[in-house]
Amino acid sequence: MKKIYGLVLLLFSLNNFAQNKSILQEPRVDKRVEMLSIVFRLADSREYSSRKFPLYVDTIEAHFEKYKDHELIEFIKKLRKRRGVGYDAVMSMAIHISQPPLFTSLVQFSKDVPDYRWGKKNAIKFLELLNDFYSDADCDSFFSSNSELYKIASDRFLKVYNELDVNWYLNFYGEKPKSEFVIVLGLGNGGGNFGSKIIYPDGRESVYAIMGTWSANSLGLPAYKVSQYFPTLLHEFNHSFINHLVDKNKPVLKNSGPEMYRQVKDVMKNQAYGSWETMFSESLVRAAVIKYMKDHHFEKKTITKELNTQLDRGFLWTDGLVKELEKYGSNRDKYPSLESFMPEIVKFFDATASNVNELMQKTEAKRPVVVSIEPFDNGSQNVDYNIKKIIIHFDKVLKGKGYSIADGRKGEKAFPEMGEISYSKDKRSVIIEVKLKPDKEYQFVLKGWSFKSENGFSIKDYEIHFKTKK
Repeated sequence: MKKIYGLVLLLFSLNNFAQNKSILQEPRVDKRVEMLSIVFRLADSREYSSRKFPLYVDTIEAHFEKYKDHELIEFIKKLRKRRGVGYDAVMSMAIHISQPPLFTSLVQFSKDVPDYRWGKKNAIKFLELLNDFYSDADCDSFFSSNSELYKIASDRFLKVYNELDVNWYLNFYGEKPKSEFVIVLGLGNGGGNFGSKIIYPDGRESVYAIMGTWSANSLGLPAYKVSQYFPTLLHEFNHSFINHLVDKNKPVLKNSGPEMYRQVKDVMKNQAYGSWETMFSESLVRAAVIKYMKDHHFEKKTITKELNTQLDRGFLWTDGLVKELEKYGSNRDKYPSLESFMPEIVKFFDATASNVNELMQKTEAKRPVVVSIEPFDNGSQNVDYNIKKIIIHFDKVLKGKGYSIADGRKGEKAFPEMGEISYSKDKRSVIIEVKLKPDKEYQFVLKGWSFKSENGFSIKDYEIHFKTKK
């Protein structure tokens, strides 16, 4: 009897695992995503021009370079200039059309579908031109010649995919996801990751996690390190459980949402989060990621790093929201699903709306600040052009890895010629070797992408400007 009982349990477990894995399809390369990424690369779209996977990018350029003047590419350039079509709007179009060789719309296009940035007429015309381009540029042969690479990428991503504990999602949320979840590898997307959704006429939904490819091994093949890619996948899968809860509770969440968004609008827009609804979905997803980490006994420093990252990105209430999810997790007899706990989440956001400024001040106090510059003061108009180094001092210890320096308002013409960039031993200073010219205005901006404190808090953009002597 014990053996039979054990066998039944094993079969049940295996069957349950198989059912759960059916919710989350195995990762794959999608020709629609590659096609849209390629044509927007040809149109010089910055977000689709990454060279982080050079082996593949070289094949794109070799095959498609001669088609850069195609009518489709010119049309895309106009769309970007006139309507701002880019980023997630591109991937949204990709999942709303059928697979090649004939692209057709899977749902009826409207002024908001596949995305408001397209508009109905533009979306229809784009699709017509895309079909012409597919034939004119012999895209079939391109995809055929890269089929083995697509298989290698999909197989290599499995180790990331297999790390995901699907059972945790089912248990934590207390329900199956309202949407089918699809993982797509965007080989030409570099570090760009996009979450898009399609709603079919029968009400079914498919939520996509389009994962970029930003690392390769010594042979040039994609290298999906779990530590680098798993956090993004962990994040994206939460959306299929959370987005519909925010949508369902919009009437009560709008009491706090617009006011909270107003106070952090700039930082949210810089991350392409253009509404309070999106901000709330992202807030819950990010808190759920930390809850997943805690439940799976991630190292404390890893959890702290994740929390600080969210605070740094403007989700100032993440710590409190995690505590709410922990309260939910400890009272599952009272709250069988996260949906049943949403009234408490609403109360949390209502209370937070009047406290955003205080939370902001606490986060700002953790950011490194420039305290001085050597050998001149910022804004000086009589700088010796013979100096060899500019040293920037901060009030806090920096991580000391990498640097991020951009043009200022005066553009590239005012950017100084720079040599080696390094950190002081105590990591409180950045040392920039420069070669300056006489009687010239200079300007550059330190960015928070790399200049962060040890705890992961970014500096605010800091512009350095000066003029040299004649």
